[in-house]
Amino acid sequence: MSPPHRNSDLDTPECLDASAHAALRAEFPLLSTGVYLNNNSTGAVPRGAEQVLTGYWRTLRNWRDEVWQDWHAGLDRYADSVAAFIGAPPGSVVTDANLSTLLARVASCFDYRPPRNRIVTTDLEYPTVPFIWNAFRRYGARLDVVGSGSPRFDEDAVEARIDERTLLVCIPHASFSSGATVDLPRLVRRAHDVGALVVVDAFQSVGVMPMDVTALGVDVVLGGAHKWLCGVGTAFLYVRPGLVPQLEPAATGWQAGDRAFTFQPSTGWAGGARRFAGGTPFPLTSLISQVGLDLLAGVGAGPIRRHSLACTQRILERAAVAGIDVVSPTEPHRRGGVVCLDVADGEAVKRRLVARDMVCSWRGYLRVGPHVYNTLDEIDTFMDALDEELKR
Repeated sequence: MSPPHRNSDLDTPECLDASAHAALRAEFPLLSTGVYLNNNSTGAVPRGAEQVLTGYWRTLRNWRDEVWQDWHAGLDRYADSVAAFIGAPPGSVVTDANLSTLLARVASCFDYRPPRNRIVTTDLEYPTVPFIWNAFRRYGARLDVVGSGSPRFDEDAVEARIDERTLLVCIPHASFSSGATVDLPRLVRRAHDVGALVVVDAFQSVGVMPMDVTALGVDVVLGGAHKWLCGVGTAFLYVRPGLVPQLEPAATGWQAGDRAFTFQPSTGWAGGARRFAGGTPFPLTSLISQVGLDLLAGVGAGPIRRHSLACTQRILERAAVAGIDVVSPTEPHRRGGVVCLDVADGEAVKRRLVARDMVCSWRGYLRVGPHVYNTLDEIDTFMDALDEELKR
């Protein structure tokens, strides 16, 4: 049942007029298959990807080596488009297959001999991150995982663990498991005060929350395309330009060299973020992801965030009416793009919802993640279905 006193002013997106929103929705064929609220797991891909795929096959069918010139230009364009989207200068972002590859490459830059050999993170981080840092224990790294005791970040506890022994603070901008966000400026200040660097996992925020890496002063930011950035199979790495000359990755590849494209032995590192490149890239995923990023950039990070907050607020209101426990923070400045709901037998409920073409995800809680192309009517339809399933 829809909540009482429904605000009709919120029936259309807060950030776009009705025609602009309809035009945006028309770019995403997935939306016609049901109510898709799983963007925190895998975002919708725009129809323009089909043209990219067709062009890619045409290239393979008529292969000439010269295509690499255009492909490298496409890779660079996507990296610089990501940079612009997060407030970074051109040349400060590099892409690769996934965040794991890029984080391991960053991790290979450091000397982990004590006393400054600790990496501080939290138990709200995605399991990939502590797994990689623990792999560097053989080189002396010591991972310090701060328990939160709740779905929210315990920033007091994190701050207290950052001291002169801390080499890196590796923190998610938003938690995959609860949707909670972290006070990045506070932790950046503390880390820098003691000489530590800050690595931000922004996979669950960039694309649905604004981020200005230059204003924040963060040292490293990682994220990827297949969630909120409406792309596929590619991840990005930003490194603060002033820090780049101090880092030399041991996990590397030929394209990180200063003479890579002369096909002569390199004698040093490529300029900018390219020193964090690997071997021969796979261009297709960046070419596809460019289509979605262009659409999002056309809307703007601010309007996307305002629309997201309106959508997640509707979920909170409907959950309150239905008596569903909300795990995520309810304050606007403390929640990301996903609302996590604690429901009985949640994984089975999720499967039944998906069978009704009401798509969400389950990671210990029912995760509902609307994006800028979703509507408040879709959220009401989904919450109606959820209410029905819980009463079965």
